[in-house]
Amino acid sequence: MTIREKYYIINMYGNFKGRSGLLNILVSASVLSADMLNLEREIRRLESSGTDMLHFDVMDGSFVNNITFGLPILQQIRHATEMTLDVHLMINFPLKYIDRFAEAGADIITFHAEAGSDIAETIRAIRDAGKKASVSVRPGTPVDCILPFLPELDMVLIMTVEPGFGGQAFIPETLDKIAAVRKEADRLGLDLHIEVDGGINSETAGAVKAAGADVLVSGSYLFNADDMCDTVTIIKEVN
Repeated sequence: MTIREKYYIINMYGNFKGRSGLLNILVSASVLSADMLNLEREIRRLESSGTDMLHFDVMDGSFVNNITFGLPILQQIRHATEMTLDVHLMINFPLKYIDRFAEAGADIITFHAEAGSDIAETIRAIRDAGKKASVSVRPGTPVDCILPFLPELDMVLIMTVEPGFGGQAFIPETLDKIAAVRKEADRLGLDLHIEVDGGINSETAGAVKAAGADVLVSGSYLFNADDMCDTVTIIKEVN
């Protein structure tokens, strides 16, 4: 991050730092960055590192310009671990697939507000399936479109990069969206998780927490670390 970006973060979000210290910070590891030929070994590393959740990115090649993995791999992961499976659907018309991902083992299901399914109906489908409901927005989408649904949600995912590929640089302007969601959730007295996904590392983790995020997705920064345990600690504790 540039000096200008750091100045922007400190001046705009310094007032949130006291509150962020009260949040229980969780780390969700993005499977997209794991060694897929040794996935069970990677899961064992995560289990012993203090990582809280496993973030499973589903991309259909239509909503985003990439294709990743789907139900069969999720089912195998479910059999291999008791970690919370944090499933992020980057697919068009997600409502059609809610029941199938629930049956495959998802604990949290996130869908995109821009993906073409009715938001309220999709939230109901997730809840009816006995899972936690979450909505995500792209960096360019105003959060106003999801604020009315906050009382029905367990989590909101703010994309801090453009969805579709790992390893992108953090977009500082997304901090405004995190802060707006946290402010509205606090106003309503909601126990709402705010997750962030994209470019999370030792420099950006403190900024998103200061803005009000409490679930941080980490991919390449976590999996490429020499010591995964230390990296999880850094993400959780850095200011």
